[in-house]
Amino acid sequence: MEELWPLPAPEVAEAIRSLCQRLLTDTDAIIDVLAEPGLTAQNSPVLVSDASLVEEDRHLDRSELVQWLTANVQQPGRRVQPYVSLRTTEYLGALVSRGITPDFAGGWRAALGVGWRRWLEECVTHCADRDLLVEVLDVSAKSLAQYALDAVAALREASLSAATGNADADAMAFIQLIASGAPITEDLAEGRLRYRIARAHASLVLWVDDPEQAGLLDEMVATVRSAAEARNSLVARASATSRWIWLSGAAAADLHHVEKAVAKTTDIRAGVGRPGDGLEGFRSSHQDALAAQALVIRLGSTQHFTAYADVELIDSLTKDRASARRFVTKTLGPLAEADETLRQALLTYVQCGFNTTRAANSLYAHRNTVERRVSRANELSVVKVEDNPTHVAAALLVLDIAPNIAAHLNSATAP
Repeated sequence: MEELWPLPAPEVAEAIRSLCQRLLTDTDAIIDVLAEPGLTAQNSPVLVSDASLVEEDRHLDRSELVQWLTANVQQPGRRVQPYVSLRTTEYLGALVSRGITPDFAGGWRAALGVGWRRWLEECVTHCADRDLLVEVLDVSAKSLAQYALDAVAALREASLSAATGNADADAMAFIQLIASGAPITEDLAEGRLRYRIARAHASLVLWVDDPEQAGLLDEMVATVRSAAEARNSLVARASATSRWIWLSGAAAADLHHVEKAVAKTTDIRAGVGRPGDGLEGFRSSHQDALAAQALVIRLGSTQHFTAYADVELIDSLTKDRASARRFVTKTLGPLAEADETLRQALLTYVQCGFNTTRAANSLYAHRNTVERRVSRANELSVVKVEDNPTHVAAALLVLDIAPNIAAHLNSATAP
């Protein structure tokens, strides 16, 4: 793992090693103190009410404590790699199978508060030198805080793997078969994926551009699933930076909550397929979502939420970026690089059936203002809206998705 702070001085490292060796002989007593507040802070009544799960949670606490202490005996003051054991993996799988979603971060915060007090007491008792005490506390605070962050991330990753039902391997291969059009029955698909197929489906692709932001995907997955019961959702880890999601129900899922959630982030993108029914709907909605993702990446768009139903025409027009740029610039000319308000006014005017009053209402602008903007935009456009409204609207839609596609107007229009 990447080291995020300088290595401690030899005397500081030795002090940390000695403290951890001493605490390793008293781990049961430490767990007795921090396990209960940590469990309560996970905010899961179902977990608290099941004695077997409580015991597993306690074992997880002890495992995490011993991991940090042992690592600091071996390499004092270094960043500590969390360890997710087979037992922990099975525990997380049991939670997922029962739909139990503990707040691991909340539990860690509570336990860390209790554990830090015990660590302070040990440091004050056994570090007589004031300067040494300050250095030990500084290094150990960084180590513990980062360990908490890394441990929560590891638990979330392991929980996601459990939630996908081995989607990284078996289910992912099966999903690929469905997507490729293999002759698979709905009953077989439901049995293998543990997901209701004979219903209406909406498919999403969530992704991040920066691998370091991949942890945000798990939080967004939880947000997406919050509006659907576990049996009505399927999540597949397509890669470290993307997730495939299906939501099913008697009717098509309402994804406005997803759009709002994505709009609040700066790192997560979402591509959404058109809803469809049954196995074919499962397949086609997913293909739409993938196409929406490909469109956004291909055009270098900054758009965060893209419904394929809104961009299907644009997808067809922009399979080749250079061709799309030529189409936009030859259709719109100077309008392609004019004020965005002019382009938006003209596009809305066309979308509103050339009705200025409706366009003004849609833009929350005065009718006269819209008329002036539409007139000015049409003057700048090479192709006039009255001559070919379809081409003008299509070119404006491309710019709406990828505003920078015509940035090099001169080179794009060169013969």
